Amino acid sequence: MSEDQVPPPAADPWKGLRGVMAGTLVLESIVVLLALPVVADVGGGITWFSGTYLIALAVLMILGAGLQRKPWAIPFDLGLQVLLLAGTFIHLSIGIIGVVFAAVWAFILVLRADVQRRMDAGLLPSQRMRREN
Repeated sequence: MSEDQVPPPAADPWKGLRGVMAGTLVLESIVVLLALPVVADVGGGITWFSGTYLIALAVLMILGAGLQRKPWAIPFDLGLQVLLLAGTFIHLSIGIIGVVFAAVWAFILVLRADVQRRMDAGLLPSQRMRREN
């Protein structure tokens, strides 16, 4: 390997990030389900539409947590965030949850870009160790 080539990382740098994304989706689904009593008491009651929407969204989030290895996982995750933000029409509290988790996902995307930048530059710890050997 020449000096200008960047060695590939020894460990999968995306494994930890996939775990963070899966955990975020599980946490998000729990928060959505915990919002059901708020919508029921404060929001004027749960209709068949609002109940089905929120429960289906939570189920999709739980299922999505297991799909983080797929190449389309990030667009799927961001699509779920759009659906959550669209839940504002059900109740304002759902929209607030959507804004909070949109900020979390924005931070996850920043972390992902940083890992990619470091990997491209050969700055990951496993890449530095390979260079020294």
